[in-house]
Amino acid sequence: MVNGIIGVVIAYLIGAIPTAYIVTRLANGKDIRRVGGGNVGARNVFHEVGKWAGVGVGIFDAGKGVAAVAISSWLLDSPQFFVLAAALAAVIGHIWPVYLKFTGGNGLATSIGVLAMLMSRELLIVIALTILLIVITRNPVLSVNISLLSVPISGWFLEKSWVFVIFSVVLLLIMIVNFIPTARAAMVKAGSKENLSAELLRKDKTGGE
Repeated sequence: MVNGIIGVVIAYLIGAIPTAYIVTRLANGKDIRRVGGGNVGARNVFHEVGKWAGVGVGIFDAGKGVAAVAISSWLLDSPQFFVLAAALAAVIGHIWPVYLKFTGGNGLATSIGVLAMLMSRELLIVIALTILLIVITRNPVLSVNISLLSVPISGWFLEKSWVFVIFSVVLLLIMIVNFIPTARAAMVKAGSKENLSAELLRKDKTGGE
C-alpha cells in the first residue's frame, strides 16, 4: 500500500511538470499563460512558439502519462487500484499543476499517454474516430475530445474489467469538469445559442492539450 501511495504522489508530480511553460520560457522568455489562449498546453505552444515546439510538448506531455503508469506498475509494483489512481493523478497534475498555482492544460495528451498504457485497444478506436471527425469538423482538438467519449463504451464491448470502465468514466469526468469554464467562456463570447456551436467549432481556436 505504501508503494501505491508513493506511486500516486510521484505520478501527480510528473504530470504537473509544466512542459509548455518551460519550453515557451526557454524559446522566447514569455509566459505561455499570458499569450494566445493562455492554456499551458501543446496547441498554444504550437501557435505561439512554433510547430516543432508544439509537437515536442505534446509528445512529452503524453510521455508523462506513460511514465506515471510505468513507475507505479513496473518500478513500484503497485496493486491495480493504485496504478489506475496514479494514471488519474498524472492527468490531474497536468490540469492543476502545483508548480503553476494549479493552472495547467486540458489534460488531453497526458490522457492519451495513460490510455496507451492501460487501454491501448480502446485508444486505437479513439484514433480511428478522431480521423473521421477531423474530416467532418476540421477541428483536431474537438475531434479528439469527442472521440474520447467512446472509451467506456468500447471498453465494455472489448470485455475489459468493470474497473477499467469506471476508470475511463472518471478520467472523462475530470476532463469535462476542467472544460466547463471554457464552455462558459464560449457561451459568453458567442452571445447567442446560434453562435455557440460556431464558437466551439471554429478552426483557428487556440487551446491546448
